[in-house]
Amino acid sequence: MSSSTVAGADTPTPSKTQSKRRRSHADLTSRFEAYNRLQGAAVAFGETLPIPEIVAVGGQSDGKSSLLEALLGFRFNVREVEMGTRRPLILQMVHDASALEPRCRFQEEDSEEYGSPVVLSSAIADIIKSRTEALLKKTKTAVSPKPIVMRAEYAHCPNLTIIDTPGFVLKAKKGEPDNTPDEILSMVKSLASPPHRILLFLQQSSVEWCSSLWLDSIREIDPTFRRTVIVVSKFDNRLKEFSDRWEVDRYLSASGYLGDNTHPFFVALPKDRGNVSNDEFRRQISQVDSEVLHHLQEGVKGGFDEEKFKSYIGFGRLRDYLESELQKKYKEAAPATLALLEQRCSELTSELARMDSKIQATSDVSHLRKSAMLHAASISNHVGALIDGAADPSPELWGKTTVEERSRSGIGVWPGVTADVNPPNATLRLYGGAAFERVMHEFRCAAYSIECPSVSREKVANILLAHAGRGGGRGITEAAAEIARAAAKSWLAPLLDTACDRLSFVLGSLFDLALERNCSHDSECGIKGDDMDGYVGFHAALRCAYNRFIGDLAKKCKQLVRHHLDSVTSPYSQVCYFNDFQPCSGPNALSYSKVLELSDTSSASRDVRRDQENIPPEKNAQETTPGKTGETRDVLRESHITIPETPSPDQPGDAAFGVVKKEPGICNDMGPRKRASRMGGNSKNSDNVRLQNGVILFGNGERSGSPYSDICVSAAQHFARIRGVLVERGVTSTLNSGFLTPCILRDRLFVALGLDLFAVNDEKFMDMFVAPGAIDVLESERESLSKRQKILQSCLNEFKNVARAL
Repeated sequence: MSSSTVAGADTPTPSKTQSKRRRSHADLTSRFEAYNRLQGAAVAFGETLPIPEIVAVGGQSDGKSSLLEALLGFRFNVREVEMGTRRPLILQMVHDASALEPRCRFQEEDSEEYGSPVVLSSAIADIIKSRTEALLKKTKTAVSPKPIVMRAEYAHCPNLTIIDTPGFVLKAKKGEPDNTPDEILSMVKSLASPPHRILLFLQQSSVEWCSSLWLDSIREIDPTFRRTVIVVSKFDNRLKEFSDRWEVDRYLSASGYLGDNTHPFFVALPKDRGNVSNDEFRRQISQVDSEVLHHLQEGVKGGFDEEKFKSYIGFGRLRDYLESELQKKYKEAAPATLALLEQRCSELTSELARMDSKIQATSDVSHLRKSAMLHAASISNHVGALIDGAADPSPELWGKTTVEERSRSGIGVWPGVTADVNPPNATLRLYGGAAFERVMHEFRCAAYSIECPSVSREKVANILLAHAGRGGGRGITEAAAEIARAAAKSWLAPLLDTACDRLSFVLGSLFDLALERNCSHDSECGIKGDDMDGYVGFHAALRCAYNRFIGDLAKKCKQLVRHHLDSVTSPYSQVCYFNDFQPCSGPNALSYSKVLELSDTSSASRDVRRDQENIPPEKNAQETTPGKTGETRDVLRESHITIPETPSPDQPGDAAFGVVKKEPGICNDMGPRKRASRMGGNSKNSDNVRLQNGVILFGNGERSGSPYSDICVSAAQHFARIRGVLVERGVTSTLNSGFLTPCILRDRLFVALGLDLFAVNDEKFMDMFVAPGAIDVLESERESLSKRQKILQSCLNEFKNVARAL
């Protein structure tokens, strides 16, 4: 074999070179078409895919529209319509050698389909304007991030996709909101921020770098200009200012403002906006490029550094760079795009399967009943667990302090309590059983803050004189007891209702916590769930049933504690007359002085014994009911009232009021005025009444030993006994058993929910799952999912072919 033959074998022939170029061009075209289809699908279905895209940004009148027309190869805004662009425009340019005239189509709103071709290029600006105005009127906004998609197929345009954004403005147009400039800037930043997008920033040549209005905004998005292409538009306006080579080179380098690795492009476009043909428009573009280059070479002394800057001057250089850069990004992103498409297709397939099962479930009543019952049982179990004591979900996020509980429940104060009631652990964020116990402590504090209210002399006189007139031996004791019973009913009844309401709020709040626990438990265990997520009607009914259950508990508890109150305030109750009551008795009783205080107590020991009146007495402590002293113990002895013949004002105490103490067993028959004490009580004072001519006198004095003051002291003692018995023996156990027991015993709660939700016929049961027209909605959603899945699957197949060609 001769050397010439060997050399010929190693040298590519023209036919092989042309064949390789055709394959390369076909690969570029298929890759570009695949990304265009994927982009259209992403816009139509709201998919977020990292598709390489060019985003054109700049101030209004910086030449973005003119640049787009030059890239397209034809003019579409011949009449210079003020498009008032307030929506992004995705311009998909497709190089099609067979399209001797531009074929432009707009993608339909909320669809991946494209409409019929636009016959007149001049109508494009009108369509953009009308679509923008229609959407803004519908959304009642000044700008919208929802893009308009236009596909242009033409023999004289490159394979390029550009997102044109609304131009930056300093002031809103007439009729627009004042914050329109800020909204435009925010929207453009949002569009330009994704790292897979290339920024094409335009700025007029008449603007100096140091005084650029928008360069800092671009720097916020891309601080190093790593993915930013800077274009100096209307460059021909600056040429006349250059006379020497150093002036040109210094300006072209943008030294000190853009960094050493950032090279802007310098572009000038035809100024003639007359109605010219498309061929003439493209010829003018090429002519302007030649004129700019010729001026720099010949019109400037010494020319310019062509080796360094020539590749950045002219529209043709910018177009070639953008096309090659986008193709480069497409090639780099193809593997990641392919993997993401496979993931999205798999997810959509799973969504379709779930949707199919949901549609099928709407006709399978037994399956729905089973799933609903399992969900209700799970919620019941979580409620019980929260009452038993749990720290999941996080108390810091879901718990409430005492102040927050009062605010959220709408019950800010305890009725009749003027003192500041702060139970132990008030500042900790609690829920469930812990919050319930804290409210119980708070109720006890509030109850012990209430004292027997003062009683007017008129009320005392009315009660006491009535008793004296009917005869009997109890006198002041009966009057004081009756006053105490009336005060207890009046002041303690609202307190009991408030306690029930507060406890009801604590338990009612557990529903949301139970839902959170249920979701987190399923996710932690990798459980798919019970397919109840989409049934809003069922979840609403379940919540209502739970609220009814808690409401019924509160109603029953109110009735029970009112019954206890009626019992201890009954005239037949002996509470007022025995002195051996010891609060906080029983093996499970928890004295307030021994409650665990877990909150931060570092500040001044939190006034250790603050609010002493809120703390009930210790179990073994001596009873110290207000007004009860050692002297009052003597009143348990029997006494009789006799009237001295000549009462003396100098006689102290009992003698002044005609009281003569008799030894036990000695009778003194006084006829109708005989007072025989039937049981222990404050008998010493029971008849400690000043009589004059058979009439009981109260007088106006407040001195110790007067009937009025004695009755007030005795009433306070009786009130304290009633309060203590009610709080320590009746209410606490009733509220615990009435509220907690049905919730802790999950079966009680589940049965109550089941009777509400499941003890109905199938037709009524299905109302929670299938609202009128719900089947049609589900079918429509499934159709949309199926369509999206088919489109993305088609894109996936295309990208697989593209990947094989890489």
